[in-house]
Amino acid sequence: MRINELAVSQAASVVHSGGIIAYPTEAVWGLGCDPDNEQACFDLLQIKQRPVEKGMILVAASTDQLDFLLKMLSTSEQQQLARAWQHQAESGPVTFLVPDLASQVPLWIKGQHPAVAVRVSSHPLVKALCERVGGPVVSTSANLAGRPAVRTRVQLEKQLGHKLDFILPGSLGGAAKPSKIIDLASGRVMRAD
Repeated sequence: MRINELAVSQAASVVHSGGIIAYPTEAVWGLGCDPDNEQACFDLLQIKQRPVEKGMILVAASTDQLDFLLKMLSTSEQQQLARAWQHQAESGPVTFLVPDLASQVPLWIKGQHPAVAVRVSSHPLVKALCERVGGPVVSTSANLAGRPAVRTRVQLEKQLGHKLDFILPGSLGGAAKPSKIIDLASGRVMRAD
């Protein structure tokens, strides 16, 4: 996939300035913003009509960008995450619920959960975006709560386009469904792929 560096820079600027963006992920279009910007996160939740209690995913370009959370885990847990994220091309995207042991993640990201949903993306455009932003960004499906996930830019623009600050052009990855969600502590699959 060819990366439009100018568009990635524009998207990162919008994120840094507190705006809401849409971007293609492995399977569906996602909405994103700066996870540390409380107002941006609440704006995103309002656009999506999603209750804050449900929480949102943090997506990153690499495990380094999630080190503030992952360094608190055991070596075997860190290795489990690294293995799963290295093999996403074959097995599909995987999001893990990771304990926030030092309470570093704001409640508007975690919602009512003690753990944080995190994923290292295998999508080149998402990786480029997170690298340009300099850390993880919010990742939640680009649809109104309760509606099916959006898989085309036309659907995205029709449903939410007028409420977004920027749409990062690009194609979805090859995954048929959004990421599988696994609770790291129990190994339980919370959402199947």
